[in-house]
Amino acid sequence: MGTDSENWYSALEYDQWVALPVAGTRPSARYKHAAVVVDEKLYIVGGSRNGRYLSDVQAFDLKNLSWSTFALSTKSDAENVNDSTLIEVFPAMSGHSMVNWGNKVLLLGGHSKDTFDNVTVRFIDLESHVCGVMEATGKVPVARGGQSVTLVGSKLIMFGGEDKHRHLMNDVHVLDLETMTWNVAETIQTPPAPRFDHTATVHANRYLQIYGGCTHSIFFNDLHVLDLETLEWSQPQVQGDVVSPRAGHAGVSIDEKWFLVGGGDNKNGASETLVMDMHKLVISVLTNVKGRHPLASEGLSVSSAFIDGDQFLIAFGGYNGKYNNEVYVMRPKPTDSIHPKIFQSPAAAAAAASVAAAYDFKNIDSKPKVDLSVEINVIKEEKKALESTIKEVESENSLLMEKLKDLKGTHVDLSKELHSVQNQLASERSRCDDLEAQILDLQKKLSSMQSIEQQVQTLRSQNSVIKQDMELASTAQTQGSGGVWRWIAG
Repeated sequence: MGTDSENWYSALEYDQWVALPVAGTRPSARYKHAAVVVDEKLYIVGGSRNGRYLSDVQAFDLKNLSWSTFALSTKSDAENVNDSTLIEVFPAMSGHSMVNWGNKVLLLGGHSKDTFDNVTVRFIDLESHVCGVMEATGKVPVARGGQSVTLVGSKLIMFGGEDKHRHLMNDVHVLDLETMTWNVAETIQTPPAPRFDHTATVHANRYLQIYGGCTHSIFFNDLHVLDLETLEWSQPQVQGDVVSPRAGHAGVSIDEKWFLVGGGDNKNGASETLVMDMHKLVISVLTNVKGRHPLASEGLSVSSAFIDGDQFLIAFGGYNGKYNNEVYVMRPKPTDSIHPKIFQSPAAAAAAASVAAAYDFKNIDSKPKVDLSVEINVIKEEKKALESTIKEVESENSLLMEKLKDLKGTHVDLSKELHSVQNQLASERSRCDDLEAQILDLQKKLSSMQSIEQQVQTLRSQNSVIKQDMELASTAQTQGSGGVWRWIAG
C-alpha cells in the first residue's frame, strides 16, 4: 500500500487493523486528545504528553495520507458567539470531548491549567478556521474531564467525569444546540457508579449506552442504558465473550455495531478490539493485537470515516508505556440488512421467502398464489413459545426480587448488629482509656510511696543511732556518780 495511491482502502481486508504509511511530518505523540472525522479528514485537538497539556489542532487527509497543522484565528461574526470570550490562542487541554455540528466541531469539558467553575463550550469553524467560545445558559454543569458527550439529534448528552477536585460524578446533563441551553436530566432507577474515562453511544436514537470506565481504584466492564424518553436507567446483562474491565478505551458505533478499542487498567493494556451488537446486547472479540501495541493503549481515539461508499475505523494516539502518534485503519465487515427479530428463525425465513415469491411485482401475473397458512401457524406457535418463555423469565425475576428483598432485610439486620457492636467497642475503648489513666496515676503514687519509704527507713536509722548515743550517755553518767559517793564514804 503506497502513499501515492488514492484508493489504498480498496485493498484492505475486513476486520483487520493496518498502520497507514503517513507522508511527511507527524504530530507529536499524545493521549487523551479529542478526534473526529469530517469530510474525509481526521481532526486531532489537544491531549497530554509527559504531564503537559497540548493546544495544537492537526488535520490528517485520508486521501493522500498526510498531516497538516490547522491554523486558527479568532475573528468571528457567528451566531451564539460571545465576542468577549474569544480566545487568542486555543487553550491547552486534555480529557475533553469533541463532536461535529454542521460546519463546526464543538469541544466540551477537559482539564487545563486554567481552572473553570463550569463546562465551557468551544468551537472551531472548519471553513473559516475561526475558534472561540459559545455562550450557553441554563443549568451549566460543573467543569470536568474524562466525561462522555454524545450527539442525539440537536442535543448533546453529557455523562459523568471527574471535576477539578478529583470528585467523580454520574450526573446527566443535556445541551440543546439550537438554543444553547443546558438542563439537568432527572433520571430514575439506579444510575451507574460515578466514573470517568468510559465510552458512550446512542442506539436507535433513544437509548444512551455507557460502557466501562473507572474510579480512582476500580475499573468497570459493565453496561448501563438510559432510556432518553423515560429517563430510566437499567443495567442489562451482556452476553458473549468475557471482557476484562477497562478505562481510557475509545468507541464508535456504525449501524447496530459498537466498536470498542484499547483501554486498560493502569497495569495492562486491553489488546482486544471488541464489537457489541447493540440490538442483541452481545459482545465479542473482533480481533487482537500483540504485546505493547499502540492499539492496546489508554487515551487513544477512534473515529468512523465514510470513504467512497465504505465505512472505516480510524485510530490514533494513546499511551501504553510510551506515547503513540501512528494512524491505524480498519475496514469493518458490512452489516447485514437489519430485520425484525421474528424473521430470524428458519420457519420465519421460509415465510418471508414465500411472501417475497408471492409478491414478485416483476412477474405478478405468472406467479401462482402461495398459501401462507402453514408459515403463519408456525409463527403463531413461536409467538406462544416466546410468550411462555417471557412468563417464565418474569416468574424467575419475581423470585429473584423476593430473594433480593430478603437479602436487603438481612443486610439491614447485619448493619444494625454491626452498629451495636461498634458502639460496644467504643464503650470498651472508653473504659480501657479510663483504666490506663488510673493505672498511670497509681504508678505515680507508688513511685512517690517508694520515695517516702526510703525517707522513713533513713529516719529510723537516725533514730536508732540517737537512742544508742543516749543510752551510752546515760550509762556513763550513772557510773560517774557512783564513784564519787564511794570516794566520799571512804
